[in-house]
Amino acid sequence: MALNRDFVGRTYVSPSTYEVSRVKIREFAAAIGDPNPIYRDREAAKAAGHPDVIAPPTFPIVFTLTGAGEALSDPDLGLNYAMVVHGEQRFEYVRPIRAGDELVCASTITEIRSVGRNEMLTVRSDVTTVEGEAVCTTYNTIVERGGAA
Repeated sequence: MALNRDFVGRTYVSPSTYEVSRVKIREFAAAIGDPNPIYRDREAAKAAGHPDVIAPPTFPIVFTLTGAGEALSDPDLGLNYAMVVHGEQRFEYVRPIRAGDELVCASTITEIRSVGRNEMLTVRSDVTTVEGEAVCTTYNTIVERGGAA
């Protein structure tokens, strides 16, 4: 069954802020196998021009779909999670995510389209500090296999 196109344009704000810690950054860097010291060592990060350790570029995947989760789990959308695979992910940065940041995420469903027998849904997530400073925008496309059939 095709996804409900009425969801395009809907924005969902994450229910709580995300507090970035050195521990979370270090754990994420370890999980992805990136040994870069600016993700683990404050002095190395400072030597590279940062005020504290920074997060790897893909770090926002940890929290960006929290807000959109409400939409993706809404039965009226018609998404069959059993048939979902990850299609694409990209990140556009204004500045790196740093330890000590308290972030807010607003996720918007920007596109739903059929490609052959598949449905593709794209979510744009705008990440800002609680003070309103833009940090990054992420784009996540998921594919529901066979949903357009």
